[in-house]
Amino acid sequence: MRVTHVVENLNRGGLERVVVDLIEQQHRNGHACQVVCLFEPGKLADEIQRLGVSLISCQKKPGLDWRAIRTMRHAIAGQNADVIHSHNAVAHYHAVLASAFLGVRRVNTRHGMGGNSLSWKREFLYRLSMFFSAVAAVVCNAARDNFVKHKILSKAKSITIYNGIPIDRFPVRNAGAKRKLLDEIGWTQDSVVLGIVARLNPLKDHNMLLQAMAIVHAAAPTARLVLIGDGALRAELEACTTRLNLGTVVCFLGDRSDIANLLCGLDIFVLSSVTEGYSISLLEACAAALPIVATDVGGNKEIVQSERNGYLVAAKSPAQFAEAVLRLVRAPQERIEMGLLNRKFAEEGGSVRIMANRYDAVYQHNFDMASLADTHQARAI
Repeated sequence: MRVTHVVENLNRGGLERVVVDLIEQQHRNGHACQVVCLFEPGKLADEIQRLGVSLISCQKKPGLDWRAIRTMRHAIAGQNADVIHSHNAVAHYHAVLASAFLGVRRVNTRHGMGGNSLSWKREFLYRLSMFFSAVAAVVCNAARDNFVKHKILSKAKSITIYNGIPIDRFPVRNAGAKRKLLDEIGWTQDSVVLGIVARLNPLKDHNMLLQAMAIVHAAAPTARLVLIGDGALRAELEACTTRLNLGTVVCFLGDRSDIANLLCGLDIFVLSSVTEGYSISLLEACAAALPIVATDVGGNKEIVQSERNGYLVAAKSPAQFAEAVLRLVRAPQERIEMGLLNRKFAEEGGSVRIMANRYDAVYQHNFDMASLADTHQARAI
């Protein structure tokens, strides 16, 4: 099957990571894939090109850019695509316009939660484009419910397909990886290391996490925190770290390509977001056999069952977050047990292979909505 994936770009992030991993799996399964980036190629583009998969960058300018539309149309027609699989709203309505009268099956994935802050213009164009589309996959049940509630999607044209990751690339947490991480940073070997993988932007609410860390460190002086990822708020967050006297216990590791090797050196994974869809970071933490403390937003509860494999707390609540972290800092055996449950969950329902098979069914129209209602929510842990 010939599949054109349309994305805004392939800069490092959860959506982009899913697209790259999905294409690699589809390439392995024998599909002929290509990628069209509406804007710039992005940092993950090299991974696509190493597969021998064609990547076209439209370099779209602000507003309606007919040159970019023509570039996309030529790519779709040149591949003689059977399916256009677009990712999120902007990529989708541009893909629908570019593929007019080409006789392709149009599939979209919405990777986030949506909500009251949805752009009316963007969502109007998206709703219009869905009249010319087969189906929209949403990455968790909470997000699908939200899109239906706001009349962005109908139940009849939407399904849930959970994200997946290449599980075998993620070693489980181990003492050797932790020693390596501690040596890199210069922390002592008795440190209990928390870590977050996320862009440094307001939606991830690192500021709340730092406030919680100040509480944690006062009660547990061996606790440490690594922030993996970069973004516009880095200088502001570094200043906040200084104000909270956390300079020696918080480390900004920046944008890293060795996430799997870093995760298995952590003791606890934390996620402080104010909104999430189906978090790739949480799924990767599960694969690394890490216990989790996360905010109870979006699809997080479809991964974390509080007091079973981690803890869910209210967003924007440093005190609650710190309390949950301290429970795990003080309970090494509980950390191990929760981590093993998470690894089992990732292996049984969080693989990229399962995700790719579900998309294949959508591409081929070989499904009914009931059969693709994801059983992932019935966790056997």
